[in-house]
Amino acid sequence: MAVVLLIGTVFVSVYLAAFHAPRPHELRVGTTEVGTHQAHMREGLARAIPGGFTLETYPDESAARRAVQDRSVYAAYLGRGRLLYGSANGASVTATVTTAFGSVAHAEHHDLSVQDVAPAAAGDTRGLSVFYAAFGLVLAGYLFGMTTYQVAPQLQYRWRMASLALFGAVGGVLVTTIAGSTGFGALPGPFLPLALVAALTGAAVGGTTMVLLRLFGSAGVSLASILLLILGNSSSGGIMPAAYLPGWLRPLSEILPVGIGVRAMQGLSRFQHDGLTRALVILPVWVLGAALVLYLKDVFRRATPTVVAEQAEPQPAAT
Repeated sequence: MAVVLLIGTVFVSVYLAAFHAPRPHELRVGTTEVGTHQAHMREGLARAIPGGFTLETYPDESAARRAVQDRSVYAAYLGRGRLLYGSANGASVTATVTTAFGSVAHAEHHDLSVQDVAPAAAGDTRGLSVFYAAFGLVLAGYLFGMTTYQVAPQLQYRWRMASLALFGAVGGVLVTTIAGSTGFGALPGPFLPLALVAALTGAAVGGTTMVLLRLFGSAGVSLASILLLILGNSSSGGIMPAAYLPGWLRPLSEILPVGIGVRAMQGLSRFQHDGLTRALVILPVWVLGAALVLYLKDVFRRATPTVVAEQAEPQPAAT
């Protein structure tokens, strides 16, 4: 009872801390304005949301447009009330940037004119589908990692790793088939890269759960649920970008597998492959790290006592 209540308390606390009253912290935005115009714009943004934005300057409209499309920034103000934004970032980001820059345009005596240069997918009008797809994938990885030792505690290491690889591959294909262009159209990116990122994410979560279970026993199940299901999903950026999270939660989006996978899947679908390189580097590190720890725990330490015992056995005297 105590363990279950603890996990429930952590879940409620983390999600309420993250989403009960979200506001941006240094949300990246851009502008082509310079000089006095930019100074006035900075003052207007600071009045709208103190500490809410960090500003990048671009030489022309084309550079600013590319920055929004590859998610280097979440919106770009071109002056005279013109704003570029991406609805694929979700309703919260859209509301934030249009409200803040609406005040800037009003101060310049212009009506705000917006242009959506990174539109949401037809099957994902609110930008939340990637969160639900990732949540299901993380849940499946957690359950796989938890049950593999319960169902087959004596399974040889090579077969356990083969089952982890098979789980990741099949899970990646299933998630991409359901959420991608062949299914709901929520993740309309290229099938194979999406499936690869989803597979690596699922394998990283499954492998990490296995490691926590082997290192901490039954307590590892609770640790995995807190780390991966609660902290991982809440910091993933699937509901809203990491810039909206509390400072203590924000760094996890750059470390834990689900946040890395979500960003890459969003990038493949709407933001010119943003986050893909990072995912292809960091997610395999999680998988290989888990495989190494499990090898040391299940193979190396099991074999060492056998070798020592054999060396200690008395040898028959020579005749």
